[in-house]
Amino acid sequence: MPLPTREGVSPSCVVLPTGLWPTIRDFLVQRFPGISAETWAARIQAGEVRDEQGVTVSAERAYQPHLRVYYYRALPAEPRIPFDEVVVFQDDYLVVADKPHFLPVIPSGRYVQETLLVRLKRTLGLDNLAPIHRIDRETAGLVVFTIQPATRGVYQNMFLEKTVQKYYEAIAPWRPELAWPLTYRSRLEENPERFMQLREVAGEPNAETRIELLEVRGALARYGLSPITGRKHQLRAHCAALGMPICHDQIYPVHHAENTDDYTKPLQLLAKSIAFPDPISGEPRSFTSPRTL
Repeated sequence: MPLPTREGVSPSCVVLPTGLWPTIRDFLVQRFPGISAETWAARIQAGEVRDEQGVTVSAERAYQPHLRVYYYRALPAEPRIPFDEVVVFQDDYLVVADKPHFLPVIPSGRYVQETLLVRLKRTLGLDNLAPIHRIDRETAGLVVFTIQPATRGVYQNMFLEKTVQKYYEAIAPWRPELAWPLTYRSRLEENPERFMQLREVAGEPNAETRIELLEVRGALARYGLSPITGRKHQLRAHCAALGMPICHDQIYPVHHAENTDDYTKPLQLLAKSIAFPDPISGEPRSFTSPRTL
């Protein structure tokens, strides 16, 4: 890596496309309009922009298509998300962390420092840490990370080979008219009319969830959810389709405005456990979140 990890954040990378910009600096200023020319000048002056060989990019360096350029992504000071993660397991290959609600898994959008990955890199001192799967920012629970790049692909392949069993718990309206347990299948696709939502459409099902009733709490109930497939928002979309949207869901069935986190009303969805045969040792692995809804 041409630039080292800094405060738990790995450098960003951009591949220079075919074009006629006079200098690399000119391209960066145009490519990232949210970053001022003065900011790019300061980063270049500080030696914080380098090519794939680790050579510092100067302000006058001529544009070179297809070159990889690395730089540090910086945002204004991020307010701390006031909840803590817990490491429930660590060995030479894996870290299993229990993520709180509202904390993103990886840097994206307005979150860089306040992400599970960056927090763990800082506290554990593991620059090569990377998640092998993700859960929604609003969801709490277990996330598995690999430590060694050489074995990352082996662990990621577990999901392609469907050897991972994930189990969630959710609080949602009690539906006594439904026969429990049940298996729900549907075809989920992006909804062009509603940002971030998936919608159910006709066609061969591509999403399957098994749901069991764990307990009734007045008008609400606690459910156990076992995703057979791994579609984005699958559990949230399926619960909403069954007339039992997960409590405090800001996307299903109605998508509310962004940037309106209410820390007193976390999404009542928890990635409770994950189990798989370890592809390196062959041993059965099983982890459970100590969190409850």
